[in-house]
Amino acid sequence: MIIEQIYTNCLAQGAYYIESQGEVAIIDPLRETQPYIDKANKNKAKIKYIFETHFHADFVSGHVDLAKKTGATIVYGPGAETSYDIYSASDNEEFKIGNVTIKALHTPGHTLESTTYLLIDENGKDHAIFSGDTLFLGDVGRPDLAIKSDLTKEDLAKMLFESLRTKIMTLADDVIVYPAHGAGSACGKNLSKETVGTIGDQKKTNYALRADMSKDEFVKEVLDGIAPPPQYFAKNAMLNKMGYDNFETVLETGDIPLSPEDFEAMANSEDALVLDVRPQSDYIKGHIPNSIFIGLNGGFAPWVGALITDIKQPILLIVPEGKSKEAVTRLSRVGYDNTLGYLKDGIDAWISAGKEIDTLESISAETFANRVENGNVNILDVRKDGEYASMHLEDAQHFALDYINENMNAISKDKTYHIHCAGGYRSVIAASILKARGFHNLVDIAGGFGAIKKTDLPMTDFVCPTTL
Repeated sequence: MIIEQIYTNCLAQGAYYIESQGEVAIIDPLRETQPYIDKANKNKAKIKYIFETHFHADFVSGHVDLAKKTGATIVYGPGAETSYDIYSASDNEEFKIGNVTIKALHTPGHTLESTTYLLIDENGKDHAIFSGDTLFLGDVGRPDLAIKSDLTKEDLAKMLFESLRTKIMTLADDVIVYPAHGAGSACGKNLSKETVGTIGDQKKTNYALRADMSKDEFVKEVLDGIAPPPQYFAKNAMLNKMGYDNFETVLETGDIPLSPEDFEAMANSEDALVLDVRPQSDYIKGHIPNSIFIGLNGGFAPWVGALITDIKQPILLIVPEGKSKEAVTRLSRVGYDNTLGYLKDGIDAWISAGKEIDTLESISAETFANRVENGNVNILDVRKDGEYASMHLEDAQHFALDYINENMNAISKDKTYHIHCAGGYRSVIAASILKARGFHNLVDIAGGFGAIKKTDLPMTDFVCPTTL
């Protein structure tokens, strides 16, 4: 028996390859499917099943393409309805992969069709669960993502409570837990950095699996502090439900080199968004006016999904040398399939063609501190709510990047703003969006809050309010 976790850090997502006696099951595959096929071919094995734990919301699964290429059967849990052929498993139904068995445990709560797959080894012993978004390490799945359902998040949370206690917590403590996500995913709020655990460890450390927890307590604690889901979640879930364009076609039409003249003409004729995915230091030094920065070296795909509201938006890319295919691939993982091409030879070609560039002022934390001490400075803190609440500069205005599109009216184009995040990536994203919207008096603070904390500027710590 072979079990391999194929973890993609930029999405905090785990897919799984299971092989026994020449037969293979893939669980929750990514959009690009060739690596799974290559792995099976190398082992002279055949992909028999593709198990989907649920209709994923934070990435587009590769199940449809993989089934077309291999003839494998797509398996969902009870009640799943799609526009393509699937096998809808019954609760406790078993599937054979060589000498091992995979049992479908219907575990609704995160979504209605959510299913945990229990792997039973050659000796009939429960070996591992592939828990999808039902159980994470340190947390459980958020119960507010149901597609077109009359059920409330409270209703789904109650279902999740029952699923955990009747289907998962009854398993032996040594059963291995392979979740769909780890730290960094927006599918939960307290996910561990670890990507493999055990049932026993989770019973000891996961707040949602406390033995003495009532259903009402569970509902309250699971729902407490959940941020609104990113806007692309519902769109990705619908793509997974209804199907999507072939990945190879998306790559073929998107990975096209364009001269500066063709690039500019296409940007204008197609009303395309120019997306600069280089390191932020390169963007700061020089970029195409009105381009948006979201660098490949950070949380690229989730930020694209959160900030580019039209999933069908035509996109033109500014990429580091040799990174065009990677950029198109990573966009497709979250359903942004309308890439039109990339600027051949990058920003240097643009400059050589005599075309206009823009820059972004960026200063050190020490220079910023001097400016604050010497006069009134408008500060935008673009970190998440919890980061800001934990500690922030006394005079900083909270302007979370997650909600920048909704909060433009909270700032003025007539003012100069000094912008920071935690380390310098998100502040440049925010500045690029603001610049594209006509805010030109912007200053980035290099190193973000991590660098600012080393200065003597006054901070405000979070103080728990007293209930009267």
